[in-house]
Parts: sequence; structure tokens; C-alpha cells
Amino acid sequence: MREMSVAPVVTGAASPGLADMVWDNARQDPEGVQFLRPSPVSPAWPAGPSARGDVPVTCAQFRGDVLALARGFIDAGIGHGDRVGLMSRTRYEWTLVDYALWSIGAVTVPIYDTSSPEQMEWILTDSGAVGCVVETDKHAAMLADRRAGLPALRQVWRIDGGDLVALAGQGRSVDDAQVDVRRTAVTGSDVATIVYTSGTTGRPKGCVLTHRNIYCDIGNATAVLPELLHPGASTVLFLPLAHAFARLIQVGMVLTRATLVHSSNMSGVLGQLQQHRPTFILAVPRVFEKMHTQTREKAADAHQEWLFRIADAVAVRYSRALDTPPGPGGPLRLARRVFDLIVYRKLRATLGGRCRTAIVGGAPLGERLGHFFRGAGLTALEGYGLTETSPALTLNLPSAMRIGTVGRPIPGVEIRIADDAEVIARGEMVFAGYWNNPDATRDTFTADGWLRTGDQGSLDDDGFLHITGRTKEIIVTAGGTNLAPAPVEDRIRAHPLVSQCILIGDDQPYVSALITIDPQAWERWTASHGRPHASVADQRDSPDLRKEIQAAIDEANETVSRAERIKTFRILPRDLTEADGELTPTLKIKREVVQSRFAADVDALYRGH
Repeated sequence: MREMSVAPVVTGAASPGLADMVWDNARQDPEGVQFLRPSPVSPAWPAGPSARGDVPVTCAQFRGDVLALARGFIDAGIGHGDRVGLMSRTRYEWTLVDYALWSIGAVTVPIYDTSSPEQMEWILTDSGAVGCVVETDKHAAMLADRRAGLPALRQVWRIDGGDLVALAGQGRSVDDAQVDVRRTAVTGSDVATIVYTSGTTGRPKGCVLTHRNIYCDIGNATAVLPELLHPGASTVLFLPLAHAFARLIQVGMVLTRATLVHSSNMSGVLGQLQQHRPTFILAVPRVFEKMHTQTREKAADAHQEWLFRIADAVAVRYSRALDTPPGPGGPLRLARRVFDLIVYRKLRATLGGRCRTAIVGGAPLGERLGHFFRGAGLTALEGYGLTETSPALTLNLPSAMRIGTVGRPIPGVEIRIADDAEVIARGEMVFAGYWNNPDATRDTFTADGWLRTGDQGSLDDDGFLHITGRTKEIIVTAGGTNLAPAPVEDRIRAHPLVSQCILIGDDQPYVSALITIDPQAWERWTASHGRPHASVADQRDSPDLRKEIQAAIDEANETVSRAERIKTFRILPRDLTEADGELTPTLKIKREVVQSRFAADVDALYRGH
């Protein structure tokens, strides 16, 4: 059993309430720009005009906004410990509501804006929410249809309906001192939020996170990331704030007085990145896969795919050489400089030109992409954690990174590899348990108090953590072969045509795969094959298409033993989507859903065996 731990920089001994940092910032740097609200600013929470088009929100202004809304919540009868749902896309009002509730000791219960009515009802019912902030009329109508099953829910506020402005207006009769009394009464042990895991299987469970959990996690993470999180740093946040990963960055930006730009429109993210030129970004691996694919497709459109292939290889070789004692040699450095001028610089320009670092989480990035992006001048710092751990546990750092791993434990975290290879963890950022679910809480901890992560992994001699797969996702064939699917799936997704890959094989005689085709790449492929209007469903058994996918599988098969190799595959008639319930909001595959929905395709893989 191997173990790795790092002494904490920040402890929870005297951890403040999370809203205290808003008041501290307003006192220490009142004119510092905490947020930048893209123009046009929503009237749902208006702001003053700006000559630049975008509206800066200073630390003093944010404290004023939080104070005004906190008074409104007090006037509405929201008490200490009351749960309030929050269903919205990523926007300034999301963060405003979060801190206003924290400032009066209330508990935020995030709900993904893409959640189904059943999911929304379950979260509000299970948490006992007395109020809910929703974003749109559609959300409000969905909630109204379920209101009969929510007896504890007293009030609903619509962001786009102007209800937050009205709520702040109603709170004018509440004295500022009442907010101060409520805020200073909050302790580290008070519940800050209940985050329901989106989950790839089963009904969501509510992770109870205290102010101490979150404060210790972000305090220790920012302590080792001074290059990224500091006054003057900036990022465009486009991941859903209902996810613990994005939420951690939100708190980190406020803690360090860095500037945060919210982006609620995923289709317009590239424009905002180029406009606001962030110093770093936060993303899930799928974003990097898309960036790589789109860059390759642009090269193909210009009949320069051969050039991109060379640039890709040079970037990977350069990055790998950085990890060797002598480093990259002269010819490789020269090649890298040449390709920086004609390829890599253009890639970085899509992120605004100033971004040289990204924090990556939510799923494994893969060694292939990690080396490419570092070689191209965009270092992806891959980390690891769970909602139950607030969420960060480990992180690669600019000064200490190993591509292919998820880094070392951040300060205050202890990581141990159990005898069955499961990663277990301990620290002040680890939650106390699930809301209203003592059985699940008991099952997730060992007898001596370590959190079972459900992930398989190993620690190398330098303390870097390697994640090999989810315990529940390990495939065990009928012949007893154990296979972690993620590394093989990652290699197959490297093919331009492949969008998703799901390995199948539990209790089966061999390993097989379900493949989906990338819609953008499909248009290009059909045009080049003289079938411009063909659908994937019509062509999925085409010999030409199967030959392309077989080549990707053959390459992946070379990396595993004979017993682990993919013997056959099926191309699914369409790509997987979050809207169809096959992906989580952070684009993880819901394997059981996919296998159930495409059961006929799975059966066809093993027909006759």
C-alpha cells in the first residue's frame, strides 16, 4: 500500500465563511476589477454604463451587489441553514446569488440548467429547498408543473424576469447590520452547498460541503498556483457552475481578486476568449480534443494537412524532450520555433493570444493531447478530484508536472493506494457525507475514515498519481482479462472521424467497441467520398467507413495485450448527446444508458458467440 501526502498551507482551524472574502476584498482593494460583464449587460441585474462596452465590477461593487441581494433574501425569510435551489447557466447572477446566500448562512443547491423535470424535482425534494432561483421562463414553467410535489418550496425567483432586482428592492428595509450579524455567525462547519452528483449511473446523491471543506481546498490549491491565480490574472468561465470544478475556480478567483468573465453561450466562447484574452482557462478534456480536431480540419481545408501532421509530431517530440535531462536538442528547438510561427501561434490565438496555461479536470486528458498542447505552447495542468472532495485532490504544477498523470496531492491532501488498487483520500476538503443518505455515506468511507474514490490508480516513485480507470468501469471478460477502457478509448478518439468510443466486454468472450462519428468530420468525409448528403445511419456499414475506423482500432490494439485487443466494433447511427441523456453536463459518457439504448448494437457484437 503506497501513500503520498503534503502538509497543508491552509487549515480549517479558523476557517471563515466563504462570503467573508468578498468583504475583505472590498476593504483591501475596492477598485480592483473582480468581474467583467460582457456587453450588453443583462437587465436581470443591471450595471452602470462603460465606455469600453463591457462593464467592470469592482470588489467594492460586488460587495454592494451581494449585500443588496442578501438583504432581500433576509426579507424573504431565508434563514440560516435554509436550502435554496439555483438553476441557471453560467452568468454573473449565478455567482451573485451564491455569495448572497453564503453571506446569510443559507445553503446553495445547484441544479444544471439542462436538468430534466424529474431531476429538478428530485434535487429540490431531497434537499428540502424552501426557495429556488431559476433563470428562464422555461425553467419556471417546468418548476410550476412539479410544484405540487414540492411542499417545502415557498418561493421561486426568475433571473430573466427581473425577480432578483425586485428582491433586492424589497430588502431595502433590512439594515446592513443584520447581514453582518448573519455573516459573522457563519462558521467553517456550517453547510455551504449541497451538490448533487450528475453521475453516470443511478439517482443523484447530494454531497454536503461545508465552508471549511471549500475554503481549505481552494486555499491550498491557490497557494501552489500563484502563477495562475493572482490580481491581474483573468479567465473566461464557460463550464457550468453547477459542477464543483467550475465552482472551485469561481471561489478561487474571488479569493485571489483575479478577474472573472462569465460565458453562458458555449457557441460564442471562442469570440469571448479572443475578445477578453484570458491569462488561463478552465476546461474539460473534450474541449482540447475539439481544438485539436478543428485545427487539423482547417489545415485540411487549406490542403495543408501534411503540414499539420509534421507540426503535431514536432510538438509531441518537443514536449517529451522537455522531460529528459538534456532537454530538446538544437534541431528540435529550431523546428519548434518554425512551427510556432506557422501553426502553434494560430492555435493559441483562438484563445486570445495571452493564454499559456489551462487547468484540466472532469475526465482524463490523455498523454497524447497533453504533450501536443505543451509542445504548442499551451500547458494543460491536469488535476484530479471528486465532488465529494470539494473537489481538488491532486494537480500538476508548472514547476512540477508529469504528463500522463494527474499530478501530486495538493497541500492538505493524503492519497493512499489500497490493496485492491483503489485510490483513497483523506483531508479537510473531504466531505462528511451525503444528504439524507447514511447508507451511501457509510459505504463511501473505509473503517478508518478514508474516502473511497471509486477510481483505480497508482503512485509513482515521485508521488505522481496515475488514474487507470473507474473501479465500476473495469471490464472483466469471460476469460478473466481485466481492462481499463479509458486509455484505449482515448487513442481511438484521436482519429479525426471518431467522436466517442465505448469499450464493451464484461462477461463476454472478447472486447468490442461502440463508435460514434464526429458530425463536423462526417461532412468533410462524405464530401470527399462523393456522398455529400449521406447520413451516418445510412453509411455506418460502408466498407470505406469501416476501413477508416478499423485503422484507428488497429493502432490502439498495438498498445495492449492480445487478450485486451478489440476484436470487432459497431458504428452507432448518431453521436451521443447530453440532451438525449447519454452524456453528463461535463461530457462524460453514461455507459449504462448508452449500452441500454443501443442494446441491439451490443447484441450484434456478440451474436453467434
